Amino acid sequence: MEHRISDIQYCENLFNRFYDIGSTESGGVTRLGYTEVEDSMHQEFISLGHELGCTNYEDEVGNTYVANSPEDGYFLIGSHLDSVINGGRYDGVAGIIAGLMVLRWAKEDNLKLPIRVGAFRCEESSNFGCCTIGSGLITKEVYKQDIGGLCAKDGETLESVFKRKGYSLHPSRISGVRRYLELHIEQGKVLEECQTPIGIVGTIAGPRRFRMYLRGMAEHSGATPMLMRADALCAAAEIILEAERVGKKEAVYQSVATVGVVENHPNVLNVIPGEVELGVDIRGIEVSSLNRMEKDIRESAEQICRRRGVEYLDEKISEIPPIDMSDTVQLGLEQAAKRLGIMSRRMLSGAGHDAMSFAGICESGMVFIPCLKGISHNRTEFAAIVNICDGARVIYEYLKGETA
Repeated sequence: MEHRISDIQYCENLFNRFYDIGSTESGGVTRLGYTEVEDSMHQEFISLGHELGCTNYEDEVGNTYVANSPEDGYFLIGSHLDSVINGGRYDGVAGIIAGLMVLRWAKEDNLKLPIRVGAFRCEESSNFGCCTIGSGLITKEVYKQDIGGLCAKDGETLESVFKRKGYSLHPSRISGVRRYLELHIEQGKVLEECQTPIGIVGTIAGPRRFRMYLRGMAEHSGATPMLMRADALCAAAEIILEAERVGKKEAVYQSVATVGVVENHPNVLNVIPGEVELGVDIRGIEVSSLNRMEKDIRESAEQICRRRGVEYLDEKISEIPPIDMSDTVQLGLEQAAKRLGIMSRRMLSGAGHDAMSFAGICESGMVFIPCLKGISHNRTEFAAIVNICDGARVIYEYLKGETA
């Protein structure tokens, strides 16, 4: 569809207002959850809302909302403003921009519909090792309880951060939400390769995360014969490859397995690695596949370490089941795209999003837009302004249908 020049210019202005906050020397951004940089992002969001004549408020965990009406029974368009370390500028921010654009169009058209745009704190797990903290706490998501002991990158606990900022780890549950909608870059290649501008999410894959602790013996690399070693890093290498093998076997069920963290000790050139900690992430949309992957990887790790004379211990640090979006909202978004003449396709989300938190309390839906080469969580992340406008228009068209 054709977009007005004023819409493209407004979208670009919104993007530029956030652009410099948290910039890194390498060209990316670092906007960790519950830090001063994330605070600055929220302050800019508030300013943009005021320029639209909207009110704002903050909830008990620091999430920020911009609203065109104080009424309950409102439509909530949500996303986040934090990032991974040295990440891109579109992940999360594109969704907030889309929400502000919807508010602007509603104002221009005098649309009598209560709309709020919510910026949720700490969606990324980069700072506390736990994702969707802000949205999870205010929806009373069971997976976000008793998390006060989590430590930030600087060593401060979440409980301490909340006490210092005046937040509550046990807030009241959010109320009055009629529908939850979220726009996000796909973080994959499907839309780009299929030349489809809009994805409508059916299921968000359920992540399970583990820490694996391996203890061998740190000894001199020159004086210890090869057959007398208990090399923890070599054991870890086998486990990493085994996780890849298991993930490939289950790929037919759209499951994936990744070892994304390797902490090697003492990490010295002339010392045999004595201790290794691995961070394992498995995801999928079928519980049976997730169960098989978990069983196979953990059993294989135990066997590998036993064979190598390395002590082994693992710990499951989080588990969230696959989350389905509302069939009604999916259909409504699909019809909205069709009315606008924009091609769309149903698809799954391999990444987690704040929409996971809201699916249990209200009808929820997600719109994906393409990102260049599927790259995300990377300074080269890119999404075209016109695609953000497309996604925002689909959401707005859907909301206009709700006034009928």
